[in-house]
Amino acid sequence: MSDPQTPPPPEGFRLMTGRGPFSTRNGPFYVRRLEGGVAQAFFAGPDQCNGRGRVHGGMFAAFLDGLLAHAAHHGARDTLVTVQMSINYLAGARQGVWVIGEALLTRRTRDLAFVEAVLRADGQDLVRASGVFKVVRPELAASESPLPG
Repeated sequence: MSDPQTPPPPEGFRLMTGRGPFSTRNGPFYVRRLEGGVAQAFFAGPDQCNGRGRVHGGMFAAFLDGLLAHAAHHGARDTLVTVQMSINYLAGARQGVWVIGEALLTRRTRDLAFVEAVLRADGQDLVRASGVFKVVRPELAASESPLPG
């Protein structure tokens, strides 16, 4: 949910649209292009924080999944789904800061895309992550999953 007291986004960022209901409830999120990747940001308001006024680890994880997927799609120009994500929490962030993530496609094979990302607030690294994404072939019906089980 958006707090009416949210300050303007960092320079160069614009509001992301077209997100699903889950991401929309966790945002709003902002985006800007980077050379070879993408950046996304969110303002750490009460809805993104735990009871101690710190950004919830699950918020970081959900935000990173979308950020990594966006970078994979931007670099690979395909529809992809997450098959693996690794997260290293380095520091916390308090309520009232902008969290900015940058992600870059590092490798692409026929069926997979590999992405790395970092989240920062106030110039401090908060979280580093990497992800592997599987290309979803257009011939798959919308109801079919490219993953087993």
